[in-house]
Amino acid sequence: MDLFEMMEAKAKESESPLAARLRPKTIDEVVGQQHILAKDKLLYRAIKADKLSSVIFYGPPGTGKTTLAKVIANTTKAEFCQINATIAGKKDMEDVVAKAKENLGMFSKKTILFIDEIHRFNKSQQDYLLPFVEDGTIVLIGATTENPYFEVNGALLSRSAIFELKLLTKEDIKTLIMRAITDKDNGLGGFDAIIDDDALDFLADLAGGDARRALNAIELGVMTTERSEDGKIHITLPVAEECIQKRAVLFDKNGDNHYDTISAFIKSMRGSDPDAVAYYLSKMMYAGESVTFIARRIMICASEDVGNADPQALVVATAAAQAVERVGYPESQLILMQAAIYVACAPKSNACTVALEESMKEVEEKGNLAIPTHLQDAHYKGAAKLGHGVGYKYAHDYKNHYVEQQYLPYELTGKEFYRPTGNGYEVKIAEHLKKIKREAKEGGEK
Repeated sequence: MDLFEMMEAKAKESESPLAARLRPKTIDEVVGQQHILAKDKLLYRAIKADKLSSVIFYGPPGTGKTTLAKVIANTTKAEFCQINATIAGKKDMEDVVAKAKENLGMFSKKTILFIDEIHRFNKSQQDYLLPFVEDGTIVLIGATTENPYFEVNGALLSRSAIFELKLLTKEDIKTLIMRAITDKDNGLGGFDAIIDDDALDFLADLAGGDARRALNAIELGVMTTERSEDGKIHITLPVAEECIQKRAVLFDKNGDNHYDTISAFIKSMRGSDPDAVAYYLSKMMYAGESVTFIARRIMICASEDVGNADPQALVVATAAAQAVERVGYPESQLILMQAAIYVACAPKSNACTVALEESMKEVEEKGNLAIPTHLQDAHYKGAAKLGHGVGYKYAHDYKNHYVEQQYLPYELTGKEFYRPTGNGYEVKIAEHLKKIKREAKEGGEK
């Protein structure tokens, strides 16, 4: 690097966004991700020992994928190269590989290649890397917001350890905001700013686990707020609202309003009122409620209150839960709205809920009732001598693949737990059960 390049790099560093300036330089400075970065974890030990093999970091934006790569760059003795898959092509990779071969052959020095947004590479581009990862010419670090099992070449996956980064907790975000305000070297410590507790909570909540979003907001707040009479910059709740262009909604996640809102949301889905569902869902999303929390409630309602009246409701809700974990805020808002409205508009049945409650009550009250002998396993040693499985009728040998026999314990003969309602698909379920039982009485195999 010549003098002009060095000056340019320093200028970029000083003028770069706060989130970039505050990036940790060592593994011990990283906030959050303790499930993979605690001192007893493999990734921490590998980075500390400079013995990293090929890895792929997968997680939502702002969770620290690039940060970890930068930490590795500062820690390793290997040559560190970085490219972004959104703009890089095969020529860029060829240059890196050529340099890596030279480093390995002439200096016995490894080369670590960090590819940001690796899912943007097509199959042929990913295939090109494979032999060089395989023979150790390069150590690959890939970063992706997409599920690598869908987006990354299977052969590359088999040669890489996959580490999932999760959304940062509220406490993690608060730690980063306070670090930003007090750090005089890389942060905003020179501005003598103070943040109120309610403003800190608001920004930490609203960040939705995305460190970059929180740091961008606090930087804007500090840089645009005039000093008070005491000479300090005060980041109050109104300032926090203004700097992120969002008004705080009364939604204390530990208070009554939180529980009242989620209760109203669930009851509106159960009550088939999509308009109320849309309002309460928007209120929660506006306040920065966790997408996973909302998605869980939608899934529960799809089973508890819709059930088999529309079995597709649980499929939609589960797909939405998986989707929001992959995309995060704000894109996940539409996904949650679609799923919640679907569940609200679906025909309702609590027949499965009743079946669970009543059958659980029987188990609690009557204990371990004997399973009919003909239903017991006949395959283990000595089972036949005990008569296990004897007299069992194989349902597929009979008309409609159904035959009457005792399935419940004899003490519960005739007991009904699941009683389909007259709503939605359960009408067909009830008709089907009635038909096969009626025709079974008429007898006959297939």
